[in-house]
Order: sequence, then C-alpha cells, then structure tokens
Amino acid sequence: MTTIPNGFADTVAPMRAAHERILATLADHRLPVAPFPRSLPAPRERGCAAARAYPMQGVLKYHGLADWQHRIAYLPSISLNNDAAHTVTLVEFDPHLAGDVATLGGQPAAGRELERISQILDAVRALASVRVAARVTTRNVLKTRVAGKGLGTSAAGAAALAAAAVGALYGPELVANTRFLSCLARLLAGSGCRAAAGGLALWLSYPGITHEDSFAIRLDDAEQLADVALVTIPIDSRVGLKTEQAHHDAPCSSFFKTWMLSRGDEIIECLNAARTGAWRTVGQFAELDSMRLHGVTMSGSREHKLIGWEPENIAIFRMCDELRNQGIPVYASTDTGPTVVLITHRNHVAAVEHAISALNLGLESVSGRIAGPAELIDPDAAREEL
Repeated sequence: MTTIPNGFADTVAPMRAAHERILATLADHRLPVAPFPRSLPAPRERGCAAARAYPMQGVLKYHGLADWQHRIAYLPSISLNNDAAHTVTLVEFDPHLAGDVATLGGQPAAGRELERISQILDAVRALASVRVAARVTTRNVLKTRVAGKGLGTSAAGAAALAAAAVGALYGPELVANTRFLSCLARLLAGSGCRAAAGGLALWLSYPGITHEDSFAIRLDDAEQLADVALVTIPIDSRVGLKTEQAHHDAPCSSFFKTWMLSRGDEIIECLNAARTGAWRTVGQFAELDSMRLHGVTMSGSREHKLIGWEPENIAIFRMCDELRNQGIPVYASTDTGPTVVLITHRNHVAAVEHAISALNLGLESVSGRIAGPAELIDPDAAREEL
C-alpha cells in the first residue's frame, strides 16, 4: 500500500468504494483491465528505442499527491491527449556509460531534472536487477510558437520516456501493456499515466492504493470522440507558476475533501458519456473542473494565494459562454496555468477561431484533435526530430 497522508484516513473507505464502482462500470462497458505482468522478457543491456507521446488536457482534474514517491493522486481523474504538441524521446542503454546522461531540447540535463529522469530509468532497471546506464535525448515539438504554461508537455515527456526506456531494455511487447506502462510513466509525472494511455483516459487513484492498481485506461477505444476538435491557446504564466507548488497547496483547501468525495459519481457519468460519444458532457466537465481546480488551489493558503490564471482567461471563459448562447457549443479547459484548450465539434472550429481573433488579445491558436497513446517509433526517425 502507498502512503495515506495525515488527516485523510477518513477518506480512504469512501474513495475505495468509489474506485470499486468505477471498476464495475468499466466492466459493464466491456473495457477490460489488463493484468499487471508477473514475468518480463530478458533485458537487453545495449538496447535502443524511441517513442512519441502527446500532452494531456484535464477533464476531471487533479491536484495534490497522497504519496510523492509513487506520485499517487488523492482522487481519480480523466484527461484527453492533445495533438497540439508531442514529445519525442530516444533511450540508449550503454554499459560504457558511468551514469545516466540526458539532453532536453538540446540542453544537457542536471540536478533535479536528471534525478527525475533517472527515477524512471531506475524503476525500469530494477525490474530485472540491471545497472546499465542510459543516454536519453528528448524534445518537445510544438505546433505553436510557444508552449505556454499548462499545455501538459511534462505528461508527454513522462509517457515518452517510459515507453522508450521499456522498449529499449525489454522490447515492444511490454510497451503494449498500457497498465504497466502507465504505472511507470506516473513515477515521473502523475498525468503521464494518462498520457501513456492516450485518447480520453481515466487514471485510477486514491490514498493508499497499490502502485500496480494506480494506472490509466483509455475510454474512447472505438472512435466515439472522433468529431471532437481541440483549439489550443498557449498563454505564458507571468508569475512563473510551478505545478509542484500547486500540488502542495491544494490539499490544504477547505474545499479539497468535498472535491475528492464527489469525484466517483462524476467519473462514472463522464465515463458513460465517453462511451456513447456524448462529447458535450465531457466538455462541460472540463470547463467546470477548470474553475474548481483553480478555486481549490487558490484557497490552499491564507497568506500566499497561488493564482494560476491571467486576465486573458476571464475573456476566454466569457467568450465561450457567449458562443454557447449563440448555439455554438464550446468549452474552455485550463490545467495548472493559463494555457487554454477549447473543446468543440469540428464543424464549429472556424466560428471559434473567429471569436478568438475578435477578442483582439493577440493570442495564437492552433486547431487539432484528440491524440493517441504513447507509441514506439523508428529510432532513426526520432533522431531527425531530435
């Protein structure tokens, strides 16, 4: 079992009961839960593999980690992968290396960045008790000029690193086990769990859950959300917002436990909507929980308020409300930071883009769709992007 934080023992029983109801709903929809692997292929100590993964955008979101070592969230969550960007990662295990080395976007990694990369590599190596070091090269590839804050590239990086590391050391078969892969991706970034699964993904979590039971599963496995369009508006944080601080502050909010305890019912409603293609329900939850996420985070401290939005966010939320009054369904979603992803139908993209331009805020936008899971790619093709 993983950590149950002080003050949250009373939440374990109701959150575990909600977890069991979610598992039953998955079974009702014939969404199988893959077994966690009990045996592994023989490791390849000179293995090499590359992977691509996409950033995620929260729908039913999370802040706060019940267990920081295993990056276990207090509550289950749902997100969608966004093709506005992707991360490419190459991992090469080499017995001649004295230790792990990494290059991020052309710059050598050091300190905390390198430590977090090695944490994933250590988890992969520990499975077969090997010690061979690795060379990691990774880059975020954007369709916009800037990433902004809150695009979810850390999730993409975690998923791509997990897939490439597993593929390099054990081969592609193990990468295909989404339960296994998402658990490993979670160790670098909690949301990497869902980015690994792809599409509209559910991350199962509650205080005290075991490592192998806190995994992600894709809900739209039959193209139920193929008509959904995503319009991404990157916005930088003028206050230098840090996601780690938001995770520390949120559980201190007086709203936090109410947010937790209402989550099971909302997960099930969103899951049912996804299975039937009811994309507007997904969009409604994404916009509503954007406001709740920031409300929880901003109320975590009496003295220092972590205010993640910028003035542009208010204009965009109001724009979406006005468009809905005109019969154009569109919903604004923000995660940790001001970057906005608008969820709409592909038939309404032109109207939404026109409305963004009419705000005269000088905002860049890019249109796309829901993206797939982390996947292995040809290492030579990866080197061209890197």
